[in-house]
Amino acid sequence: MPGRGGSEHGPPRLLVLRHGKSAWPADVPDGDRPLAPRGRRNAAEVGDRLCALGLLPDLVLCSPARRTRETWELVAARWAAAPATEYDGRLYGAQAGELADVLRAVPAAAHTVLLVGHQPAVQELTSVLAGSAVGDSLERVREKFPTCALAVLELDAPWARLAPGAALLRDFTVPRHHRG
Repeated sequence: MPGRGGSEHGPPRLLVLRHGKSAWPADVPDGDRPLAPRGRRNAAEVGDRLCALGLLPDLVLCSPARRTRETWELVAARWAAAPATEYDGRLYGAQAGELADVLRAVPAAAHTVLLVGHQPAVQELTSVLAGSAVGDSLERVREKFPTCALAVLELDAPWARLAPGAALLRDFTVPRHHRG
């Protein structure tokens, strides 16, 4: 079955997205913090970018925290139809190794997977998986993984065999309005 994200004959792709900039309202638990206005703008921009690049996922794995859910909803609103989405509590507060364990269980039929998560795990996961990179993208990931930043990785093996250094970091982008 060809994935929405491209040919079934190409390498599996992992899109790693950090949630948008969140607000810090008083007396609101961390998991219930909403997006700030900049986070809302940036999430819509990411949706447009993924669409323009033809990187529509077959499956979305999203932390259940409010800011990640809102980020994903704003990204998905830019597309004609949203892909299958799983809100997985293991992604909230996870470490990179725990994210990798979740990804190893992804069905082989899913060609392109979008993971919407939190720092520092998204940065660590991307850094650990990327055995090589296009241009200076890996250096930029290791320096900083800002809110609504997106890493595009091509894996050299199926999901079940996800391992350190087993991916090419194809692209790393930060929304153009990130400082606004």
